[in-house]
Amino acid sequence: MATWSSRGLRGSTLEEFINHTNERYTEMGLALIQKIPTPITPVRMDQQSRHITLAYFDKISTVDYIGAVQGIPVCFDAKECKADTFPLQNVHEHQIDFMDKFERQGGISFLLIYYTEREELYYMRYRQIRKFWDRACQGGRKSVRFEELEPDWFFGLKQGYFVPYLDMIQKDLELRD
Repeated sequence: MATWSSRGLRGSTLEEFINHTNERYTEMGLALIQKIPTPITPVRMDQQSRHITLAYFDKISTVDYIGAVQGIPVCFDAKECKADTFPLQNVHEHQIDFMDKFERQGGISFLLIYYTEREELYYMRYRQIRKFWDRACQGGRKSVRFEELEPDWFFGLKQGYFVPYLDMIQKDLELRD
């Protein structure tokens, strides 16, 4: 059984931005995307702050977000990266398997990677994730260098907090046709 120990607010900024974006997309009738909570069983709590400090994952989770955009099934995971090298250990085999099955069912799977130092977002299509994943499984590099990423899939936050990922999904769909 996997354990989890609090590492602060790692990843929470991007998730807050995405959650806000998802609320706006829902209000506008453009998409219905839900955050999937990771099921955990608390083991130890800090009595003063009432925060969980140690927990066990109940079961393997899928991805962070799942839903539909104009009738198209969509799932994605959100990752933050401080350095210019994205470690593939941040993506788990069960997530790759889930995204693969999701794509086979006609859905769209991707990662949203926020390069915090550069303040840039990257939309990594499942096809690209799979390429890097397979390379690592075959004994190759176990991370993705910033220079390896396709320039056309970078985008920025709008108004400092809005994550306009629907634009990237549209682009992804156009390339699939």
